[in-house]
Amino acid sequence: MPSLSEARLEGRVAIVTGAAQGIGARYAAALAAAGAAVACCDVLDAEPVAARIRDAGGRAIALRVDVTSSESARAMAATTLEAFGRIDVLVNNAGLFANLAMKPFDQIDGGEWDRVMAVNVRGSFECAKAVAPQMRAQGYGKIVNIGSGTVFKGAPMLLHYVTSKGAVTAMTRALARELGDAGIRVNTLSPGLTASENTLANPAWQGAVSANNIASRAIKREVTPEDLCGTLVYLASADSDFVTGQVIVVDGGSVMH
Repeated sequence: MPSLSEARLEGRVAIVTGAAQGIGARYAAALAAAGAAVACCDVLDAEPVAARIRDAGGRAIALRVDVTSSESARAMAATTLEAFGRIDVLVNNAGLFANLAMKPFDQIDGGEWDRVMAVNVRGSFECAKAVAPQMRAQGYGKIVNIGSGTVFKGAPMLLHYVTSKGAVTAMTRALARELGDAGIRVNTLSPGLTASENTLANPAWQGAVSANNIASRAIKREVTPEDLCGTLVYLASADSDFVTGQVIVVDGGSVMH
């Protein structure tokens, strides 16, 4: 984890959803290392992640949050505000991907489709809606949606996932227009297939799938969670205050747009 002296986010407060494990846990740690107080939010127990941040000298709380629930999202915002006094950054990271099976679109049943849309799309909507009043009151905020490079590739055999992340990209652009006058910037960080503990644990993302992804990149290696954190901190910090409505793909040059 970077040194806590790298305080680009000193005095800022960030919410990270899907922070109990995998890439989300790394995002939370990176924001804390840059000086932010972090609410680590997940439907799972994120207290171990928050505890590691506190042990490193940072400030963090863990919250149980169902991002598909408006009530849960509002409680997330209220508890973060009570704990830290403001909300500057929302990272909409919660999503369904690592446990999905690749399959033809006509083998995806309606229930699975709805679950992916509920978490990946509605979750980002509900969380943005929950934090927007406080960001408006401050006249400042950063919403970072997590997209996917698959949107630009039209990746097959994952229609529900790719469609959901296409919706997140569209949401980013529309929200950026709607919230710009309030001082709220909205951008998307779109990773390539990332070697996190969750994807490494799923055989579907290994072998030929991983090799083909690496072969498609200008920089021919795995994407690691650490590769994503610099871009995330940039989008959360004042360095990107004149950047909004944008999609930054971090995948070693597989997608160039």
